[in-house]
Amino acid sequence: MIIITLVLVIILLLLIHQYNLHYGKKGRLLNRIPGPPTLPVLGNSLRSAVPNKKLLQTICKVQDQYYPIARAWICHMPFVLIRHPDDMKIILNNIQHIEKGDVYKVLQCGFGNGLLTSGGSKWHTRRKIITPAFHFHILKRFVDIFIKESNHMITTLKHTRKPVVKEILPLITNHTLNIICETALGISIKNSTEAQNVCHDVHQMCEIVTYRFHRIWLHNEWITSLLPIGKRQKKLLTRCKSFTQKIITERKQYHERTNGRYLKNIESDKFAQVNDTEDSENTNKRLALLDLLIAMSQENNLTDSDIMEEVNTFISTGYDTSTSAIYFALIMLAKHKDIQDRVRLEVTNMFKENGDKVTMSSLQNLSYLDRCIKETLRLYPSAPIIMRLTTEDVKLHSYTVPSGTNILLNIYAMHRDPKFWPNPELFDPDRFLPEKSKNYHPFSYLPFSAGPRNCIGQRFALLEIKATLAFLIHNFYLEPVDYFKDTDVKMKVTLCPTYPIRIRFVPIDTN
Repeated sequence: MIIITLVLVIILLLLIHQYNLHYGKKGRLLNRIPGPPTLPVLGNSLRSAVPNKKLLQTICKVQDQYYPIARAWICHMPFVLIRHPDDMKIILNNIQHIEKGDVYKVLQCGFGNGLLTSGGSKWHTRRKIITPAFHFHILKRFVDIFIKESNHMITTLKHTRKPVVKEILPLITNHTLNIICETALGISIKNSTEAQNVCHDVHQMCEIVTYRFHRIWLHNEWITSLLPIGKRQKKLLTRCKSFTQKIITERKQYHERTNGRYLKNIESDKFAQVNDTEDSENTNKRLALLDLLIAMSQENNLTDSDIMEEVNTFISTGYDTSTSAIYFALIMLAKHKDIQDRVRLEVTNMFKENGDKVTMSSLQNLSYLDRCIKETLRLYPSAPIIMRLTTEDVKLHSYTVPSGTNILLNIYAMHRDPKFWPNPELFDPDRFLPEKSKNYHPFSYLPFSAGPRNCIGQRFALLEIKATLAFLIHNFYLEPVDYFKDTDVKMKVTLCPTYPIRIRFVPIDTN
């Protein structure tokens, strides 16, 4: 009898909660927005309970059906789905809507509450502090690392001097991890077993975050901590934090021994020109993002934990997004031989004109390769969907979205909308010619988001992607091995393939 009474009380409380949720002021406003029919308590949870590889396609189908704005309930959580550039502009350009969605709280377990996940005054302060790390002069310094790592990858692929078939995701992941570790921490992972293990841990953390991201019952940290996945997460986090703290401590001690002579010029052109040979104590160490944060730590009251948050955020997000972009660009270039040949001609001319040397300026002048990258990111944006949390009522397409609502911005679907992109499924780099692109809606192309919370590392990412592709195209003919179609993608935190794709790298004699 007690059990029956308890069950009835729980059901009654759920019904009261559902009534208040859907028939209160917020619920009435939300349910005016068109969307799929809901079930009591569950909402649209069953419709979203699909395998990860089908989730993106499921979201796009809902938005196609209720174009251009839709509403969905996942249990008690309301979501408003948008894909029209006008709505994107309203959300992304408004300083009142810089808060990330509730789902991003899951990311804090792996990335901490750094630039990616923080909001309010903390985000404003961190953004101001970190912006100098992506100054022109510092990016110029990082190009040397892009070139070094690209040459290393070329040497690895050419070791047999014969065509080699490679699964490209592991190849590119290893390459971008090397770059991120050198630019963020100032260390090379190739000669450090400990660093390699930690990079593996970071990759595993991203997998765990992705798994939790798409399962609402795992958004609760207490529930997750009781499960094997939570215990695994805690173990990985402990190892990653221990390693990062060790690097921070060592780097601080190094600057103390050198009286901070390199930090004094960290925001000037001299920072970009520091040579490894000047570091007589340890030629492995490079000035990096970590050094900027150390330089700023006293002035801005940054603790070691604050520094760790931002470094881990840069590593975790930087390698995954760049990997995705390079991966899909290689597939597109292998698939379209005529476009690949045109890129190769441009790159070959660049090498000839610069005496086989590559500089930041010469990379920036690769206009056709630049258009190929832009077109790749249109079809396959690294962050296909982003989220914001409204902090005030906002009007979108004749509907008022109440404060405290999760807005899901489907960049992937918008980039393929025929209303804004003629023949959207076609890979056509020339759609980004200046005379054509000036006619596009300014918010119809958002591979790096937009507004005050746009991607701070977009110039870094584009240079890294361009350098990697330029070296590969200059040294190899790319031939497709596995058939790939547009539907063979899934959404983790970033866009990725549903199954492994291989490419044949045929060496070119560049001597």
